[in-house]
Amino acid sequence: MSTVILLIHVMIAIALVGVILLQRSEGGALGIGGGGGGGGGFMTGRSAGDALTRTTTILAACFFLTSLTLSILASHNTASTPSIVPTSGGEGGLTPLTIPGQTEPTAPAAPAAPSGPQVPQSN
Repeated sequence: MSTVILLIHVMIAIALVGVILLQRSEGGALGIGGGGGGGGGFMTGRSAGDALTRTTTILAACFFLTSLTLSILASHNTASTPSIVPTSGGEGGLTPLTIPGQTEPTAPAAPAAPSGPQVPQSN
């Protein structure tokens, strides 16, 4: 179910980017839709702008709804832990070291400290 909604969400996002890029730019940015008057084309500048604005609004609302739906589905699919960091037992999420046959976890042995200065022997 969430895979289908995620796929719809991605398609809406791509369509939203495309519609935003088609809109007429007032500041000379990325608007490639032109929308200028002049030619007796299919849509006039004002009706094309209104249709693109309406389409952007609808796509933005659908994007918002699919985002909410995906977050609700993700929160229901997780266990009772609201954390994003998985915990597996010990402190800090680390599992203590256990040796087979022992009931309690053990700490790793510390390396032996050298006793005094090490002087190489000459032959």
